[in-house]
Amino acid sequence: MWDTPHHDGSATYVSDLTPDLGDEVSVFLRVPRASGVTQALLRSSIDGEQVLVETTVDRETDQEIWLRGDLVVENPVVSYRWLLDGVPHGYQWLNQAGAFQRDVTDAEDFRISTYAPPPAWAADAVLYQVFPDRFDKSVDRPAPDWAVPQAWDDPVVGSGPETPLQYYGGDLDGVRAHLDHIASLGANTVYLTPFFPARSNHRYDASTFDRVDPLLGGDSALARLADDVHRRGMRLMGDLTTNHCGDAHDWFQRALADATSPEAGYFVFTRHPDDYVCWFGYRSLPKFDHRDAGLRAALYEGPTSTVARWLGPSGLDGWRIDVANMTGRLGATDLNHEVATAIRATMAAADPDSLLLAEHSHDASHDLAGDGWHGVMNYAGFARPLWQWLKPPEEIRFEPGPFTPLPSFPGTAMVDTMRAFSAAQPWRATAHALNLVGSHDVPRIATFLGDDALVTVAFGLLASMPGIPMLWAGDEIGQKGTNGEDGRRPFPWHDTSQWDDRRLATTRALFGARADHAALRHGGLRWVNVAAGAVTFLREAPEGRVLVHAARSAHDVVRLPAAAFGRELVGIAGTEDVRADADGTLTLPDDGPRFSMWQPA
Repeated sequence: MWDTPHHDGSATYVSDLTPDLGDEVSVFLRVPRASGVTQALLRSSIDGEQVLVETTVDRETDQEIWLRGDLVVENPVVSYRWLLDGVPHGYQWLNQAGAFQRDVTDAEDFRISTYAPPPAWAADAVLYQVFPDRFDKSVDRPAPDWAVPQAWDDPVVGSGPETPLQYYGGDLDGVRAHLDHIASLGANTVYLTPFFPARSNHRYDASTFDRVDPLLGGDSALARLADDVHRRGMRLMGDLTTNHCGDAHDWFQRALADATSPEAGYFVFTRHPDDYVCWFGYRSLPKFDHRDAGLRAALYEGPTSTVARWLGPSGLDGWRIDVANMTGRLGATDLNHEVATAIRATMAAADPDSLLLAEHSHDASHDLAGDGWHGVMNYAGFARPLWQWLKPPEEIRFEPGPFTPLPSFPGTAMVDTMRAFSAAQPWRATAHALNLVGSHDVPRIATFLGDDALVTVAFGLLASMPGIPMLWAGDEIGQKGTNGEDGRRPFPWHDTSQWDDRRLATTRALFGARADHAALRHGGLRWVNVAAGAVTFLREAPEGRVLVHAARSAHDVVRLPAAAFGRELVGIAGTEDVRADADGTLTLPDDGPRFSMWQPA
């Protein structure tokens, strides 16, 4: 695959990543001479009509020719792709999904957007997800009436009605005490799951959005945490549920008490007060009605809204929106895009440097036009295909319900899946997708894979693929958990014998390398070799290149020409150097599981 034409939306291939309407943008196509391509036209779509223009040679080397095409950005989003000719393939289209010897739809075209870009800091962000109740506590506080109090070393109940009620007492000053640890991992953004008062340990059933839960230390604790985070040059993200609240929320209580109250319009009552729409049938989680102007103003429209009031120097640098895929959607009503753009506008007015990410577990491409969410949690386009590649083969069961089974797939299927999901959205959304190998909602990666070497491969891909990586607190020390609830075990700060020191050292090395190499943070993605047991790709940016090789098992040897990659590959994060042999061939390691990174010399 190293010898096929390539283009992506990164700075190596696009002259201006943030153009305005009417600007001219140059886009570049890398054409290896070995590809046989003799001509390329640039096809763009303006005002719904296609146009094909000539390309010119921008530069060339012994190995490749770089073609340039110019287009004027006449619409807010302009799509384009390349029409190639040559031997042996002849007529073929090159879009974000690859090259095709047939006509293709516009759905997977490359895109140039004039919408305001995400904040610049997001391109360098590494998130560290904290579940506050289980991270650390600064003081002992009495348990609330809804809770089942626990000692820090008590086991977590992994299923059943008690799971949301176990109370360990972690707080925001407990998070503040460990910022050195978080920074040592290469993480520079602390992401807190909800901090509003609630009647559960997860707090996704908020009882108000007006204050920080006193069990976490209250508003002053959040201000102390934000000040310390910002003093270090780090960022702080919050978690807001815009799909629903808890049934103890003051808005819902007023709605129940008075059918004529303004708050009654915030919810969907089918028969007041007894019947109302709620999230997945859980009566404790009434669903918001985004048709109501009062709800919109209270929750996310304007400077006094919940979204705006928590942003700023002594507060948050952005939001992750919980259940964003369902927000504003109910039957024939679909206001999801309007909600996303309104939240984005409010955040831009309150803090132009704020980041908006969204929870989405499936195909989010229809929600990523560029003017709403900056990116979404990349379960579908990163985590799931990676899990399917690395998990041991086993018999799978097909059962009704919200979750699809996870079969074991070869590397070719993993890459095809990743490319398909990325192709359906703008490159900007791919570059700001929240990549993850674990979270508070899924089994711990150490338990799921069960092989330390495979976990290293997962962490390596998390550190090296395009997107914003997220570390789930505890994964860096090898914490276990058979499901999301079981994985929310208290962090054993007082007992380092429970820590996997090798996992911690490897995490620091991998994400230290990401911080050291601009290509791993800002670069494009060019697949070099894809096979069942191993995948190889190149991250490239104007500042340099990094070659990545990930193997789940022993595999056929991968050989690359030194003429294209340099005569020496300098190892990164503990990887051994590779030097070309006498005939100019670079031979990559063929054992596995293994993760390797090199900087071409």
